Amino acid sequence: MGFLLRLMPQLDIRDEIKIFEEGVVDLISRDELEKKIALSRKARKPLRIKYGADPSSPDLHLGHTVPLRKLRALQELGHQIIFLVGDFTARIGDPSQQSETRRMLTEKEVKANAETYQKQVFKILDPARTEVVYNADWLDKLTPAEFLTLTAKYTVARLLERDDFKKRFDAKQPIALLEFLYPLLQGYDSVVLRSDVELGGTDQKFNLLVGRELQRDYGQEPQIVITLPMLEGTDGVQKMSKSLGNSISVREPAKEMFGKVMSIPDSLLFRYFSYFTQLPAAEIASMQKSFEQGKAHPRDLKVSLAKEIVTLYHNAEDAKKSAAEFDKIFRDGGMPDEIQEVVIARHKLKEGKMDILTLLQEAQLTATKSEARRLIQQGGVKINQKKIENEKEEIELPQKDLVVQCGKRRFARVRVQP
Repeated sequence: MGFLLRLMPQLDIRDEIKIFEEGVVDLISRDELEKKIALSRKARKPLRIKYGADPSSPDLHLGHTVPLRKLRALQELGHQIIFLVGDFTARIGDPSQQSETRRMLTEKEVKANAETYQKQVFKILDPARTEVVYNADWLDKLTPAEFLTLTAKYTVARLLERDDFKKRFDAKQPIALLEFLYPLLQGYDSVVLRSDVELGGTDQKFNLLVGRELQRDYGQEPQIVITLPMLEGTDGVQKMSKSLGNSISVREPAKEMFGKVMSIPDSLLFRYFSYFTQLPAAEIASMQKSFEQGKAHPRDLKVSLAKEIVTLYHNAEDAKKSAAEFDKIFRDGGMPDEIQEVVIARHKLKEGKMDILTLLQEAQLTATKSEARRLIQQGGVKINQKKIENEKEEIELPQKDLVVQCGKRRFARVRVQP
């Protein structure tokens, strides 16, 4: 593999450091980074930059792309990216910002999730300049003696300095011994990989610093720690998370992705532009200025944002079609061009009818009856564009199709099996 002197021969070290610093929250430390870059140039050897992700769910969401896009920028400088799939540590679950012990995942669950990660990651990273590793390859092989040596390198008192552990300890909430091991195992990954730099979200700062200390203990130069912001989800309040229902998956269908972006509060517009698109900072600053002066409408800006994001993960044509369909549904009061068809078996009907809660489940529009009930109470359910207000209503299913709408973006064309 070539190195950055071949790719960017005129780039000054200070300019390279600016690329490292752009958009980050913490950089520990700048002086050490400058020395590492100088040594890597002298040896004509790229820095080894580590980023780990535990496959605790099958999908990566836009929040995960913040560090991935940073990695791509560093990759463009010629450095080696080490993408670590935490197939061993995922079985424990990262306790960062957790108020209770996570459920341990099975090896089968972790393997199934891990299989989807590479395809999603390579929507952003260059596979030719990315080394993918799995930490079970070495953590599964630790001998009891090696494991005891590792645990002896950190004290319980130091671990309790960590904010989330301290809060749980003070509140007399249980902390599994297994959770104490997580930062040590993540730090040991850095030792095995001999990483020069490690990236993570701000919630990972403690774990990344443990990696620095363990590298010193094992006679290595400590890694540089870089943290990036944890962006809010579509609710504009809590960090983006699939479990909180406020995430946008990178595998989201184009129209669903477009609609979710359009639903974000105005306060997130320019954070999303900055971290989720490839637009130049100067262009984003210009849009923000126009917005603050009242010259740009937030809806128009959201359309631009949604098109940029859909184009990145699908293509420009899908972005254009998604925008047109969104207008058709929300501005013109129409329906999408493509609606999923659901056929209901006749024996499930009672005198040709079905209660609305069951119908929404059968139409695959809600996962549970409680979700269906909540949507009806919020006025979000329509049949043939007529709002349903009674959660006990019995719906007659004639021979012709019924169009059932749930929320703003979910539709189904329902018919009875002949």
